[in-house]
Amino acid sequence: MISRRDLVWVPSLTVKKNEVKRMKKKIKAYKRRDNIAGYVMLAPWLFGFVLMYFLPMLISIYYSFTDYNLLNDAQVIGFDNYVRIFTNDDTFWQALKVTFIYTIFLVPLRLAFALIVAMLLNTKHRGLGLYRTIYYIPSIIGGSIAVSIVWQQIFGNDGVVMSLLSVFGVDQEVSLLGNPKTALAVIILMGVWQFGSSMLIFLAALKQIPGSLYESAMVDGAKKPTIFFKITLPMLTPTIFFNLILQMVNGFRVFTESYVITDGGPLDSTLSYVLYLYRRAFTYFDMGYSCALAWILVIIIAVFTVVLFKTQNNWVYYESGGE
Repeated sequence: MISRRDLVWVPSLTVKKNEVKRMKKKIKAYKRRDNIAGYVMLAPWLFGFVLMYFLPMLISIYYSFTDYNLLNDAQVIGFDNYVRIFTNDDTFWQALKVTFIYTIFLVPLRLAFALIVAMLLNTKHRGLGLYRTIYYIPSIIGGSIAVSIVWQQIFGNDGVVMSLLSVFGVDQEVSLLGNPKTALAVIILMGVWQFGSSMLIFLAALKQIPGSLYESAMVDGAKKPTIFFKITLPMLTPTIFFNLILQMVNGFRVFTESYVITDGGPLDSTLSYVLYLYRRAFTYFDMGYSCALAWILVIIIAVFTVVLFKTQNNWVYYESGGE
């Protein structure tokens, strides 16, 4: 015997067509409402993006092909700005050289320090949150004008470093910032000091590595260097890849340190690309030329980013196969 509890209600398969259409209309109406709500919430960001980013980009592309100096109307001159940059502008090559040197030294040093500090903080002890905050503070205030002025005073002629050197009998007529051979090193040192954001990203990634991998390695008798190079480093390669792109872009965009601390000197030894672009735009009012410089920088960053993405399969390990 089959009881009522064993009976299962089955909807009728002969639903009228008009009811089906009515249900489809209701579903479309609900979807339309959701889409409208989404666009309404997105509207402020979309408006800001178009007004503050997209339109200025289009305008700057146009100005890069013109002779425009804020005092006269823009006159289209084709590729003359780009030709002049590559063939008749030694300062451009100097600024590009300084920026490449800065980025080449900054990126690996900042990532190395960030990873070391993250591994030191990847332990359970009291005050861990306080230590994270302390190490993250330089990343928050490092790009400010005030901190740049402080660094200028520390490494200046009457700064702390010069005073300490004199105490140990090392007398120098020129400060580290006044010497063309050492000024850029001070700027790089300040950039490395701002490793807090990368450190936090590394710390979060370290906590995602399964502890069972370390336990298995220790059971097999693996030593700490082997564990680091065979487990920790491969598992961190996606995070390293992300930080690498992020810090590379920041390296090419260096401005505040070079502008405030040394103003590009001495002898253009710390003249960054963005600082040179700024001078062409707001000192010489050569807006068309500066727009061309800006788009050259965009292309350089885009090329390096594409190269990194194309080569990631050779050294970046994804548990999901990179999908």
